[in-house]
Amino acid sequence: MSRPKTPLVPEAREALTRFKMECAQEVGHLQFVKENNDHYKGDQPAKQNGHEGGPIGGQMVKRMIQMAESQLLK
Repeated sequence: MSRPKTPLVPEAREALTRFKMECAQEVGHLQFVKENNDHYKGDQPAKQNGHEGGPIGGQMVKRMIQMAESQLLK
């Protein structure tokens, strides 16, 4: 089953983009964010795309878990 490409709350798209940019800057991969580098990447192998974008998604997940844990402890 594929995931929808739109957020559950469409109004949150801009906030999610800002969050992605912050996380990319933290891991030093800001140049690989689609909003900064919107060129065709279909000719790159999956390994290369994962090397570039994977740390960004990983950082986003880490921060979301930290936020959820801090809300649970309140």
